[in-house]
Amino acid sequence: MLDANLKTQLQSYMERITQPFEMVASLDDGDKSRELSALLREIEAMSDKITLREDGDDERRPSFSLNRVGGDISLRFAGIPMGHEFTSLVLALLQVGGHPPKVSDEVIEQVQALQGDFRFETYFSLSCQNCPDVVQALNLMAVLNPHIKHVAIDGALFQDEVDQRQVMAVPSVFLNGEEFGQGRMGLEEILAKLDTGAAERDAEKLNAKEAFDVLVVGGGPAGAASAIYAARKGIRTGVAAERFGGQVLDTMAIENFISVKETEGPKLATALEQHVREYDVDIMNLQRAEQLIPADSEGGLHEIRFASGASLKTKTLILATGARWREVNVPGEKEYRGRGVAYCPHCDGPLFKGKSVAVIGGGNSGVEAAIDLAGIVEHVTLLEFDTKLRADAVLQKKLHSLANVTVHVNAQTTEITGDGAKVNGLLYKDRDSGEEHRVELAGVFVQIGLVPNTDWLKGTVELSRHGEIITDARGETSIPGIYAAGDVTTVPYKQIVIAMGEGAKAALSAFDHLIRASVSDAA
Repeated sequence: MLDANLKTQLQSYMERITQPFEMVASLDDGDKSRELSALLREIEAMSDKITLREDGDDERRPSFSLNRVGGDISLRFAGIPMGHEFTSLVLALLQVGGHPPKVSDEVIEQVQALQGDFRFETYFSLSCQNCPDVVQALNLMAVLNPHIKHVAIDGALFQDEVDQRQVMAVPSVFLNGEEFGQGRMGLEEILAKLDTGAAERDAEKLNAKEAFDVLVVGGGPAGAASAIYAARKGIRTGVAAERFGGQVLDTMAIENFISVKETEGPKLATALEQHVREYDVDIMNLQRAEQLIPADSEGGLHEIRFASGASLKTKTLILATGARWREVNVPGEKEYRGRGVAYCPHCDGPLFKGKSVAVIGGGNSGVEAAIDLAGIVEHVTLLEFDTKLRADAVLQKKLHSLANVTVHVNAQTTEITGDGAKVNGLLYKDRDSGEEHRVELAGVFVQIGLVPNTDWLKGTVELSRHGEIITDARGETSIPGIYAAGDVTTVPYKQIVIAMGEGAKAALSAFDHLIRASVSDAA
């Protein structure tokens, strides 16, 4: 089941187990049960503290639970946690086996203090890069608190269950049988939803903080680079981010980050945060900026107000809020988001196995999505507004070689339709003839580019007609002491490596501004 490389890697981890536990498998006569049995037997052989039973009575088969001997833990995988979930399996084995988690004592205490009955179910797909964060967070909570139970379910393997519960996007989380959340969620975000007083307490802590020398708003590649370069100058640095990693978290394959042959977005995002934490940087997560109040005089403090009610002040400011997926903005898109309308083919594609879907967008991302989906679904219809596809020639050649893909150019999507519960079709207009067409399908994947996260900045810093922050060669905005970097700015070519360089430049410029201001004050 495991290749030699994975076996060696897993064996080294199993040596860290300090407490005995058992794996209890619920199996049937199917091929997947045989695969799971083989995997669990290999794991059992790696540690004398692990025992395996195959007499489980769980309704979901194949599945297995991890039970600490003499403990009270309810943690289960329904399916075979390979692919992106292999790391979730490794962490679950370690944590049930007594290895301490890499989270703060404050967070551990917050989890352990939760009272009530919390029965979580998470539907994931093995190709979803967003799912492991959710699975790992809930697994850890189940290890730390006996009132919390968690089962992670491979949606592709339990398709009937997915259809019955109308799960059309992953990760999808249910709590006590009711929908709890959808999409990437970290431990802190889950806790904030359960512990309703946490946001207010966090806001009070932020409001009490002294002014920063440099405050970075945004935790993507640009924000991380800004924070590192600022902190290395020995000045008081803070990062306030809605989610550390930004849109990189939603990126699958990264093959053009210089010196790294290939990686994945979530791995890079984790590395970015770990690097920032090596320095004296105050990282404040789950903070969505809502208002910028520039300093009212030269040398004054800029203020950022957040949706949480918190407010931070700073001598210099770096805006690195990035961009988000552009929406089609047609009837039905918002109504059926997460119920057939999706933006991540890698994450949600497996849920549409054997069904028909559409991809909107003929650039590289749209064509790549159509190619990936064609290997999973019954049929893909690609719609491009322009008169021709805009993707690289090699991608177009591959696309046109696929028998289960239909391409329509000069096609304007006018509506996404549904039955009230989920998507059932799409309407588009031929821009040449004006003729309306309907396509029957189960899912729509939107891949039409990005829009900068600057709605909250209108009326403060100068923006381009596309909503991007206008910066000069030093990364400075129209307001002295306020800088911007990354995809949120007018800098061309939205690439990770460019965003990092711009973030470093913005931090150096902010430091230069502080030096000049201090010299001016001294004079």
